[in-house]
Amino acid sequence: MPELHWQKSTFSSGPQGECLNVAVAPDGTIRLRESDAPRTVLIATPHGLAALLEDIKGGTPHG
Repeated sequence: MPELHWQKSTFSSGPQGECLNVAVAPDGTIRLRESDAPRTVLIATPHGLAALLEDIKGGTPHG
């Protein structure tokens, strides 16, 4: 698997290590991990992640 380019989420808090890192894999899936547990990675499609975030916000999921 190619090396992923991880970026710190703009919603992450300061330098205390409480950061969410995001990367897009070559297959188009989105990878999420916490900086304090980098080996645990959540894999989602863009549509699936959008639906999850919409549901968390209390809206109606897409689809």
